[in-house]
Amino acid sequence: MFLIVCGYLILAWGFATRTPPWQVPDEPAHYNYIRFIATTGRLPVLQPGDYDQDYLSEIVSRGFPPELPIDPLRYEFHQPPLYYLLMTPIFLLSGGDLLSLRLFSAILGLLQILLAFTAVSRLFPERPAWALGTAAVFAFLPQHLAMNAGVNNDALAEVLILGLWVWIAHELRGHPPRRAWIGGLLLGAGFLTKTTVYPMALVLLAAVLARDAAAGRPWMERLRRLTPWLLPALAIGALWWVRNGILYGWPDLLGLQQHDRVVTGQPRTSEWIARYGLIATLDRFRTFTFQSFWGQFGWMGVVLEARWYLLFAWLTAFGLMGFMLHLGRERRRSPLWSVRGVLMLLSTGLTAGTYLWYNLSFVQHQGRYLFPALLPIALGLVIGWLTWAEGKEAEGLGVACGLGAITLGIAGLIHGDLPLFPIGLLAGTGLIVWLSARFPSLRPYLGLAVCLGAFTLDLYFALVIIPSAF
Repeated sequence: MFLIVCGYLILAWGFATRTPPWQVPDEPAHYNYIRFIATTGRLPVLQPGDYDQDYLSEIVSRGFPPELPIDPLRYEFHQPPLYYLLMTPIFLLSGGDLLSLRLFSAILGLLQILLAFTAVSRLFPERPAWALGTAAVFAFLPQHLAMNAGVNNDALAEVLILGLWVWIAHELRGHPPRRAWIGGLLLGAGFLTKTTVYPMALVLLAAVLARDAAAGRPWMERLRRLTPWLLPALAIGALWWVRNGILYGWPDLLGLQQHDRVVTGQPRTSEWIARYGLIATLDRFRTFTFQSFWGQFGWMGVVLEARWYLLFAWLTAFGLMGFMLHLGRERRRSPLWSVRGVLMLLSTGLTAGTYLWYNLSFVQHQGRYLFPALLPIALGLVIGWLTWAEGKEAEGLGVACGLGAITLGIAGLIHGDLPLFPIGLLAGTGLIVWLSARFPSLRPYLGLAVCLGAFTLDLYFALVIIPSAF
C-alpha cells in the first residue's frame, strides 16, 4: 500500500505540473467559481451570459491563448459550494496560483485511495487482495489521475462517496446507532458538493433497511432508525435547496433548470442525431465513453494511440470475463452474492443510469462521469483479474495466450506485418497467469510488477503525451 501511495503522489505531481493551464475539462469555470468567492465573499449566481458556446469552442480550440481570458467561463456557478469554499483559503494564500489549487485536489485524490482501500477492507475482510487491487486502480487509472490533478469538484465528491462506503461497511457490521449522525454529515456534505453524490442516498437507505431486516426489526422501528442519519443530511442539504428555490424559483432546488436555460448552444442529443444520425451518435457515445474512462485527456481532444486503447480493451474484457467466471464458480459462496454485492450493483446502476439520462439531453460522452461508481467498477475488474490469476483456469489460460502469441507471430511473418504490441500483450498476460498458477508464492511480486507497469505508462502519459499534445 505504501508503494501505491508513493506512486500516486509522483504521478499526481507529474499530471498537475505537466498539464498546461486550463487543459482539464471545465477547469476554468471551476477556477472562476473559487475566484468569485475569494474576491467578493459571496456565492455566485448562474445568470444568462455565463455560458457562450462560440467563445468556449474558440478558446478551447486555440489552446487558451493569453489574449482570450477565461473570465467569461462561468457556467459552473450553479454547482453546490463546499468544494469551492474549501479551495478559497488556498486561492487566497497562493494568490490564485493554479498549481496550488491542483495539488490540493490531488491530495483529495490521495484520500480517495485510502478510503477505497478502507471501504473494501471492511466490506470484504475475507478477501484482503481485493482492497489492495482496488486502491491500485484508484491510484493508476490514467483518466482518474488526470481529473484528480485538475481543479474540479469531482475530487471532493468522490472522497465523500467513499467515506459513505466506509460508513456503510460499519452499518452492515452493526455498529452502535449513536454513530449514525456521521453518515448524515457525510451525506449532507455530499449534497453541498455535487449532484453525483445524490444516488448514494438511495444506497445508504438500502443498506440501513437491509441491516435492520436481517436483524428482524419491524417496519416502524426500521423507519425510526433512519432518523439519526437522514435528518442531519436533509437539514444540511436544505440550506442549499432553499437558497436555490429563492434564486431560481420552484421547483429548481438544484439549479439544474437554470443551468439548462443558460447553456444555450451546448450540443444537444436531439440535434446531434438529426445532424449525424442515430447510429453515428451511438457509435460516438460508445467510443468516447470507453476512451475517456481510461484516458482521453484535455477537453477530450488528446486521443491516445490505438495500441493503448487495445490494452485498455483487453484489461476490460479480461476483467469482465473473470468477474463472470468468479460469480459462476463461487455461486452463492461469494460475498458478492450478499447484501454487500447488491449495494455495489445498485451504486453502479444508479450512476450509469444518471449518465445515460444526462446524455439523452446533452452530448456529454465522457466516461469520467462514471467515476462516482469507481469503487464497484474497480472492485469488479480486480476480482476478474485475480480470478484468472488464482483460479484453476490460470495455467490453461497462460498456455492459450502463449499459443495465441505464436499464432499472431507466424501470421505476421507470412503477411510481412508483425503485430508486436498484440503479441507482447498476449505473451505478457500468459506469462503472468502461468507463473501465478505454478508458483503461488510469486503472486505478490507479480502484482507489484503489474503496478510498476501501470506507473510507468502513466508517467509516460504525464511527461510525454500530454505536454506534446498542446
